[in-house]
Amino acid sequence: MAKTPVLTPQAEDFPRWYQDIVNKAELADNGPVRGTMVIRPYGYGLWERMQQDMDARIKETGTQNAYFPLLIPQSHLHKEAEHVEGFAPELAVVTHGGGKELEEPAVVRPTSEMIVNEYFAKWVQSYRDLPLLINQWANVVRWELRPRLFLRTTEFLWQEGHTAHATYEEARDFAARIHRHVYADFMRDVLAMDVVLGRKTAQERFAGAINTLTLEGMMGDGKALQMGTSHELGQNFARAFHTQYLSREGKQELVWQTSWGSTTRMIGALVMMHGDDNGLRIPPRLAPTQVVVLAIKGDDAVLAKVHEIGDALRAAGIRVHVDDRTDTPFGRRAVDWELKGVPVRVEIGPRDLENGTAMLARRIPGGKEPVAVEALAALLPTVLEEDQALLLKQARERRESRTTDVTTVDEAVEAATSGGWARIPWATLGAAGEAELAEHSVSVRCLVTEDGAVPDADDAPGNVAVVARAY
Repeated sequence: MAKTPVLTPQAEDFPRWYQDIVNKAELADNGPVRGTMVIRPYGYGLWERMQQDMDARIKETGTQNAYFPLLIPQSHLHKEAEHVEGFAPELAVVTHGGGKELEEPAVVRPTSEMIVNEYFAKWVQSYRDLPLLINQWANVVRWELRPRLFLRTTEFLWQEGHTAHATYEEARDFAARIHRHVYADFMRDVLAMDVVLGRKTAQERFAGAINTLTLEGMMGDGKALQMGTSHELGQNFARAFHTQYLSREGKQELVWQTSWGSTTRMIGALVMMHGDDNGLRIPPRLAPTQVVVLAIKGDDAVLAKVHEIGDALRAAGIRVHVDDRTDTPFGRRAVDWELKGVPVRVEIGPRDLENGTAMLARRIPGGKEPVAVEALAALLPTVLEEDQALLLKQARERRESRTTDVTTVDEAVEAATSGGWARIPWATLGAAGEAELAEHSVSVRCLVTEDGAVPDADDAPGNVAVVARAY
């Protein structure tokens, strides 16, 4: 009699497979208010690793962390019309506090441009105060109609950067630096995610921005997921909040600004880009636990050996967990660690002990092989780097094999609705074609140049639209 699979197979029902992993790998649970989530310790451990790495990269740019209030006076949102219009359907508004109706309702922040700019206007007086580079790690609330854990939730965690500069060129270059050297490098080097860097169309641009740079990833079902964005805000918010500085020439000038953010959505992307029918596959550079050492049986000698191996691997700089829960069947534990995507399992039983070997199970390429115990500390760093590279290679090969160059809107729709992406000349598609795509729930994810670089302008000659269905 065939065993019931632990997870719904991807090919059978991809959304259900995703929900199964989030639940059974103990990443998150639904919160009590519709659209909210409880991030469980294993899922939060992934977020902590992401935070630590990204925080270091952000600080290397000269940006400092700060914190701004969760509640924003509703009147602030009306200072920049396009911005408030873009967020109006998603706002959560507090009308009562302390048992009384508030004189002015407060909005639970959907993003912090408004509250940040009130203080930027106070803090910036002279060219000597620029650039002003601020980041905050926080939560935001955007009322989602169709929530899905990690991908679209009413409340989520993120970082949001906000900067003010003396010139357009400085702001433009800083937004591009975050886009490429913080976000793209992190996603490729740590998350092993193949992301396409591009420029949003005017239709898809962040409300209130003059340019939005995006990173788009292809998930296992061929849909796109926006992984992070970096915005040039121009002087729109500076004008609304009178954020200006005295220049070296003694003139009052408006600042030029950027904002940029990435969220816990990256955990959802991790599931959908790398996961398989056996569960998660966590990139070794990200994994809170890179190697789990399992005792197969509760033999004293075996227990002593697994702890000895654990100590040796820690000394080699590997993040290790020793699983000596021999009162739980070994098979159940092995399946659980496979489901959680730990890159390597080192399994030790009495027979292995006699032979001086351990069974090495690699989650990412799959397969098992016996390895001499004394070779583990030297071998595993190489194994982990090989598997890190393999995940990125597999993600890139998926995108390349499922992306089609097309010349008509109908061909673009066909490619996007059959589990892939399309590339079509922007001069051929244009705003009219973009609207036609939307009728089929297909969108322009970004614009790129013919060779895949980020364009300098929406209408630059040779721009190519990357088209897909998206989460």
